[in-house]
Amino acid sequence: MRIFKFGGASVKDAEGVKNVARVLQHEGTENLLVIISAMGKMTNAFEQIINNYFYKKDGLQDSIDFVINYHQEIINDLFEKDHEIYNKVNLLFGELSGFMVKNTSTDYNYVYDQIVGFGELLSTNIVSTYLTETGVNNQWLDVRDYIKTDTNYRDAKVNWGLTEEKINKNINISQLNITQGFLASNGDQTTTLGREGSDYTAGIFAYCLNAKNVTIWKDVDGVLNADPRVFTETELLNEISYTEAIEMAFYGASVIHPKTIQPLEQKNIPLYVRSFKDISNNGTCVGRGKKITPEVPCFIVKKNQILASISAKDFSFMVENNISDVFKKLHEYKLKVNLIQNSAISFSVCIEDKYNNFDTFYNDLKTNFNIKSYRDVTLYTIRHFNNDALKSIQKKGKSIIRQINTETAQLVIQ
Repeated sequence: MRIFKFGGASVKDAEGVKNVARVLQHEGTENLLVIISAMGKMTNAFEQIINNYFYKKDGLQDSIDFVINYHQEIINDLFEKDHEIYNKVNLLFGELSGFMVKNTSTDYNYVYDQIVGFGELLSTNIVSTYLTETGVNNQWLDVRDYIKTDTNYRDAKVNWGLTEEKINKNINISQLNITQGFLASNGDQTTTLGREGSDYTAGIFAYCLNAKNVTIWKDVDGVLNADPRVFTETELLNEISYTEAIEMAFYGASVIHPKTIQPLEQKNIPLYVRSFKDISNNGTCVGRGKKITPEVPCFIVKKNQILASISAKDFSFMVENNISDVFKKLHEYKLKVNLIQNSAISFSVCIEDKYNNFDTFYNDLKTNFNIKSYRDVTLYTIRHFNNDALKSIQKKGKSIIRQINTETAQLVIQ
């Protein structure tokens, strides 16, 4: 059994859908499960619907119409006017409207999960139907019937026992299966695995099905040593170890989702990152073996960070008891810590505020601590750094914090 995952960039328009079909026909469709994300930037578009639903009702219909028109344009380019796909898509938009009319919950995270997943349901229905239309037999699956989680909406934890049972009992591994990334369920309620969680979906299915390998199809040649949108010169990494991939994902490398590697490593399942634009390229293999080939510095950039410097009001040491208080608050407000540095009387953290909770955290903490914040800073991480790599980052602005160990250098740049 093989697992393929196609992200939003691969199905952003009709030509992208056609290219997915070409890739599958080239690679073979037997014993294959394909995971597909929402089309293009549709997750962002559905997030706009959610925000308008809660905060800006007068913009709600326009944001819905934008999503409808986007998908309508794609299916118009792929199908005849009277094709059944139009009914499928209309039914899904009817379900979306029905939820928004009937919903009484004011829990943003719950509502988010019930709405945002329509992006994946739409994309997989369109791709599955197009494949059938072009003679590629396949089975469309609702991933929510297979991956089961708790109710930690927007970042649900997988119930591995139940998930493995559902997958092994109900999926025909001899055929081509098409399903969604990112989504799961608890009972009848949709949950999600965290933003960009489709890679993790691939890891879950691979683990449960003892897959031969997983391939993530991207619009780049494979895992590069730097983001080509930020750095002008990049190199393809032909091979990296599971450990190296986890380190890079932890520090924020966007090619592989942080949770993806663990289930693959447990069963020694190779992960390939390949280009859907150039299928002749072998891309990058992630597995057991060398740390990294070739051995070059790897640059990871996290923008829109907040650096918070925290100290005790009584000028006492920042030690275990008060640092633990700070971490409890960071956990409570779901603030992701990307760097830690402490001295005798201060404790600094570079954090990511994806749930917009920092201001509440700040106001809560300042009751007992002095806290100073630097907003909109950038965290640069260099794996396997050298002096030239360090100098190139130091030229990008004022370094507020610099932290170096044997393998990794991190700099917070203002």
